[in-house]
Amino acid sequence: QVQLVESGGGLVQPGGSLRLSCAASGLTSRDYVLGWFRQAPGKEREFVGNIRWSDGETYWADSKEGRFTISRDYARNTVFLKMTDLRPEDTAIYYCDKRYFCSSPVSLSWGQGTQVTVSS
Repeated sequence: QVQLVESGGGLVQPGGSLRLSCAASGLTSRDYVLGWFRQAPGKEREFVGNIRWSDGETYWADSKEGRFTISRDYARNTVFLKMTDLRPEDTAIYYCDKRYFCSSPVSLSWGQGTQVTVSS
């Protein structure tokens, strides 16, 4: 059974940076994608981006690439989301998820989420 555990959220001022981590366990192969989506109060779930585990190829929601970076630690089964120039509209719960392929709209598994609050 796949388990995804996020960490690294918190309160940050506008313009600041955060790095979120997601530790994955229970993965039985390397043929998958790990990434992030977020959900703000009263809003729809929003895809952020993901990374193909086998080769590190990344895939993004149009508006996220540039300020956000996804990377992975292959040996530790951990994926990271580095966010810079954070804005109040980035405030949300950020979830790590697993998908079959980068552009898939379907999350197969996800974690409990980590809260990111951008406020002065």
